[in-house]
Parts: sequence; structure tokens; C-alpha cells
Amino acid sequence: MLKEGDSAPDFELDGSDGAKHRLKEFSGKYLVLYFYPKDNTPGCTIEANEFNKKLEDIRKLGAEVVGVSKDDLKSHDKFKDKYNLKFLLLSDTGSEMIKRYGAYGDRRIFGIGTLRNTYIIGKDGKVTKIYEKVKPKGHADEVIEFLKYAK
Repeated sequence: MLKEGDSAPDFELDGSDGAKHRLKEFSGKYLVLYFYPKDNTPGCTIEANEFNKKLEDIRKLGAEVVGVSKDDLKSHDKFKDKYNLKFLLLSDTGSEMIKRYGAYGDRRIFGIGTLRNTYIIGKDGKVTKIYEKVKPKGHADEVIEFLKYAK
């Protein structure tokens, strides 16, 4: 189980921008890596839209937002276009990265799948904060408050 202070697991996944992405490209800044169950569902849409609205505030604090789900790139494209999302979405169709980060498990009535967890990775590549069982509404503000005081 991943804990605060651990080195963040590396990844190599296809992004909604058409490129492959790895953890190391985010070194030197904070990475707000949020995992969500499914594109275009109510909670996931609320969370994505809130991160999108607060994106400039987050970037001013030296951080980048990246969303991860098991949806394919075609689904990500529709989701990004529909809500004009301005941040990267990664596609983990096999749930390998999702499992490595510990964002996979029992979602009660929805069965086993991706959990709504957020990991803030520091400039040094270590996990500085973990949010589990995130409530979508207000989560972007919660992340901003943490980043304001992150060292």
C-alpha cells in the first residue's frame, strides 16, 4: 500500500494529447494525480470541472493536474471536448497504474474498480499527500489549500 513519503511509482501511459507520459516529466513541480472511475459520469464530471476551473490557481502554486482512469483515449477525447478540459488525462485501460497506486478496490454497489483517490507528488518524486474516497465537490479547493503550504 502506497503511503505518504514513499517514492511515487513510475508509469508510462498514453495521454489525451496523443503522447506517452512518464512520471519523470513532472519532476521539479508538484503533480496532482487524481484517479477517477469513469468519464462523463456525475461525480467524475463534477471533479474534472472543478479542477478545470481552478487549474490556473493550481499552476500558480507550481503544480500540474493529471487525471487517470481506465477509459480509452476516444472516451477521454469526448470528455475533454464536452467540458473543455485543459489538463491531461491518462488512459490506463489495464488498470496497472491504478493498482500500483492503490486506487483500485471495492466501490460497494458499483463493484470492484477505480477508486476516487488523489495523490500529490512532490518535486522530489515522493508522495506528499494522499486523499482517499474523495468527495468530488470541493476537492479542488482542498488540494489548493494543501499546495499553499507545501514545501
